[in-house]
Order: sequence, then structure tokens, then C-alpha cells
Amino acid sequence: MAKMLIKNIKGLFQTGENLPHYKKGEQMDHDNMIENAFLAIEDDEIIAYGKMEDWGGIMDWRNLEVIDAEGKYVLPTFCDSHTHAVFAATREEEFEDRIKGLTYEEIALKGGGILNSAARLQEMDEDTLFEEALERIHELAKYGTGAIEIKSGYGLSVEGELKMLRVIKRLKAASPMAIKATFLGAHAFPVEFKENHQGYIDLIINEMLPKIAAEDLADYIDCFCERNYFTVEQMNTLLEAGAKYNLIPKVHVNQFSIMGGVKAAVEHGALSVDHLEELDEADIAALQGSDVMPTFLPGCSFFLSIPYGKARQVIAADLPLALASDYNPGSSPSGNMQLLTSIACTKMNMTPVETLNATTLNTAYAMGISNSHGSISVGKKANIMITHPISSLARIPYSFGENNIETVILNGKMFHTHKE
Repeated sequence: MAKMLIKNIKGLFQTGENLPHYKKGEQMDHDNMIENAFLAIEDDEIIAYGKMEDWGGIMDWRNLEVIDAEGKYVLPTFCDSHTHAVFAATREEEFEDRIKGLTYEEIALKGGGILNSAARLQEMDEDTLFEEALERIHELAKYGTGAIEIKSGYGLSVEGELKMLRVIKRLKAASPMAIKATFLGAHAFPVEFKENHQGYIDLIINEMLPKIAAEDLADYIDCFCERNYFTVEQMNTLLEAGAKYNLIPKVHVNQFSIMGGVKAAVEHGALSVDHLEELDEADIAALQGSDVMPTFLPGCSFFLSIPYGKARQVIAADLPLALASDYNPGSSPSGNMQLLTSIACTKMNMTPVETLNATTLNTAYAMGISNSHGSISVGKKANIMITHPISSLARIPYSFGENNIETVILNGKMFHTHKE
């Protein structure tokens, strides 16, 4: 039985047995920190923690690894609740197009964007897609990501969507990271259905969903509810179809426009509503009283030069919020969650603690893994990260682009360590 003891921890963040499933409003700035702490792990679970003065010492040295974390903070690993991390190729040419003045929507209308990624994916075999995605997500783990949601949506055909979801299923088996799969067949209309939107929706409902259910390939269902993509009515139809296969909604809404998608998603029992770069009082009212997690994707706002989510307005309304990377080749080609906290602090006026709550506890909720991830609690998975020696947790968002994580432990095992 493998055991690990981390001692002399400067600060143990997000710790406790009575933490809520998510933090909201003023709670967002609570750190639940134990200073001068220890943390004990057995196999893949957290078994004890507390202040060093209450530590009883080591009684059994067998199979025990001891880590001295003096001057360092320990946190639950980041949970990234919105990514498109399985893809076939990067899209630097579109990056240059935007620099020269084209908008994301203009690029999409001329065949770029999602359709570009879909065309590239058709050309790549499943094994290569899997190998590249595994390497990609494990690189993210070095920056502290211990759980990740991955969407399909670059297939846009029966075989293409199944190929992506099969890759995600293989990633679940091959990686120590916690992984959730989301079916996003309704990401865009393929070229062959440009004039026959109902035909593509019928294809999703009648052919994709039954096969996905038969192979148990998805945990959630998503829809890009946005102008030039899917209407609220089309989203309603798709989410109702997904519910017949017990697929809970996690949906794209309000990236470029407000269409009533937030209220509709709440009515469908969505776990999260994601993007929300555009948000009005009616949307906030729809979220109040629900258990739907508003999820902002500031990396996308940064990369596309579109508005940032109104974090202060959401927190002032006593709502929770989560921050996810939207890691994808077109609109957010970074899954670095530390960088995400920097952007949220500087562009959304969030405090460092708010951003760390929004990327651990609240994103675990947005992934449906609150019972096992997102906080330091007895019985939860030993998915933790240890910082380099730093003066405070504010150093993580303050030093943007720098990797402040020295060690990542996944399921109680050392996954990565970097000592200067």
C-alpha cells in the first residue's frame, strides 16, 4: 500500500469536510486555508490533513514517501470543465487572418473555424488522434490540470463524431487524469447540410445518439446555441433527444449574442452554461435559484478580442462562477489554467482566491466530479499540486505565463515534478 506524507506546507488551500459543492457570491473569496499544515495520502485517496502542531508523527515508515513542502502551497489540481482538446491540426493561418482584420465569424463563414478543424479531423486516423491528444493533455497536467472535460464536435458526421468520442474513451483508460466526455455533434452545420439544417439535426438524433449510447461514449451533451449556428429551438430539440439517453446538458451560449439560450438551458437542467461573454439581467435572473454553473472562458475572449464575462456582476448576484480554458485550435489554443487565472484577475477584476475557487471546486462541480475532486477532503482523490516556494497564492496569477507548480500528484502517484 503506497503512502505519501507532505509536511511543513505553507498553506493548504481549499480544505475541509464541510465545504459546499460550489462557492458563490462572497464565498468565492474564501480560501479555506490551513497554514503550516500536513497532508497524508494512502493509495489514491486523501486520508488525513491538519496543522503541523496536531500531527502525531510517523508510526509506519513502510512504503512511505515524505515530501517537505516548506515555503510551498498545496492545492487540489485544476479541473478544466470545458475543452476541445482532441483535434487534428492547429490553425495558425486563421490567427494571421484575424490579425489582418477578419473576425472569427467572418473566417467561419468562408469555410474556416470549426469546419476547417472538421476537414482536418476526417483525414487523421484514430490512433494518431489518440496519441497526439494524450501527449497534449499530459503536457497540461504539468501546469496543474488533474481533471479535464473533452468535447467532440470536429467530426460533424456519424463516423467523425464516433471517432472523436472513441478517442476520448481511450484517453479515459490511458490517463491518470479524470476525464469526462461531451457529445457536441451540434457544433456547426456541415457543408453538405448548409441548406438542410433539419436533416443534420435528424442525423444527430436518429443515428449519432443511438450509437453513442450503445458504446457508452458520452457523459454529457452540448450544443453551440449562437447566431449562424444553432437556434434555441434547435437546441431544445437536441437536448430533449439527449435526455432520452440520460445525457445531461453542458452548453455553449451567449458567446456573441443573447438569444435566450441561458434560460432554455436552465429549464433543461443543464449542469453548466459556458461562454457567457454576453450576459444580461434576464440571464442572471434565470440562473438565480438554479444549480447551473455559469462558466466563463477568458482565454477565448483574450485570443479573439471579444468581451470578457461580467464576473463581478455574477458574483454580486450571489451566483457561483467557474473558469475553464476552452482549449481548442481556433479560438483558445492554450490550456494553461494558471494563465487563465491571470487573465481573469487582470481583465475580469477577480481576486486571486476567486480565480482559484473558480478553477478547482467550482469546475469540479461543472464536470460532475464534486464528490471526488476539487478540494482537499478525506476520501477524495489525491489529485494535488505543490507550488514552488512562493510568497502567496497571488503569485500564481501575478506571474502570468510562468509555471508556479513544482509537483503534480495524480491518484496518489507522482505524475510530474520540476525542481529548479
